[in-house]
Amino acid sequence: MLGLTLKILGFGLLGFILTPIVVGIVALALAYSLDSRCGTPGDSGGCEMGIASLAIASALPGLAIGVGFALYLHFRRKRLPPPAPRP
Repeated sequence: MLGLTLKILGFGLLGFILTPIVVGIVALALAYSLDSRCGTPGDSGGCEMGIASLAIASALPGLAIGVGFALYLHFRRKRLPPPAPRP
């Protein structure tokens, strides 16, 4: 039980940290490639603030994805049949 708790904590924190980073980089790349106004002086940081808000908002779903992935790995391992004994 302690192993499952640590696995859930580890994967949850990993998702909580990595998901906003990935979402921010992808959103930044898409915003600058698709909108010519992003990064110009007339934009006043609107694109960047929208991307930052999107990245921050993706932290909790990233936590849920990490916890779900840890549970999936745990139950998949429990479902596998034990290896056959050697003769």
